[in-house]
Amino acid sequence: MTVGIVVALPEELSTLTSQKIAKGCCVSIADTIIVGYSGAGADNARLTAEHLITQGATRLISWGCAAALSDTLKPGDLVLADTLIDAEGTHFSIQSDWHRDSQKRLSNTRPVHTGRLAESHNIVASSEAKKRLHRQSNAIALDMESVAIANVARQNRLPFLAVRAIADPAGMDLPKAISHALNAEGDIVLGKLLRFIAQHPSEVPGLIKLGLHFNAAKNTLKWVAKQLDALIDLPNPTP
Repeated sequence: MTVGIVVALPEELSTLTSQKIAKGCCVSIADTIIVGYSGAGADNARLTAEHLITQGATRLISWGCAAALSDTLKPGDLVLADTLIDAEGTHFSIQSDWHRDSQKRLSNTRPVHTGRLAESHNIVASSEAKKRLHRQSNAIALDMESVAIANVARQNRLPFLAVRAIADPAGMDLPKAISHALNAEGDIVLGKLLRFIAQHPSEVPGLIKLGLHFNAAKNTLKWVAKQLDALIDLPNPTP
């Protein structure tokens, strides 16, 4: 049984391996674990998930950070979603034997939040927008890739997990520098970021705070990475 893990960002990739992976490519990091670096967004995630299956993956994990939509979640909290909501508002359950057993195994050591994970096609930067999405969907968190990966898993009748750590809390407005520095593929362009900071030094405190939050999320993902062997060894799951 081989697990394929889809990761969107290089910072998230570093919680799993120190290997350098080109965007869109996959590498084996253990006998039963293949990691694919997709880049941000649903299309990239879908293509990488499909590629992982051609490489032998028989389970899929969506791995990375998420934005909190609920005030109950703080940076570094671990979310193991039990329901996904796509950008059109369609709900589907991802509860399975693997999900239940993974939640039980992980929660022996630290809290695991379950609930609805919503899809967005764009970064949701304002606290008001995050709270509005929470009211509309009752989702507790948001990301851009999990629904696409889950759809590939469903189409191929494979078990799926969404493992997400909270980076920005619901009450936080993302610094404007983040949106300004993004390219069309969802990557931060360092040169654009530095130029924007030079012109808007008031952005620095918000970027420092976001960096601290992101580090808390990465530390959580690193902790889960140490449990992957145990999660993979759980009884043969049903989709």
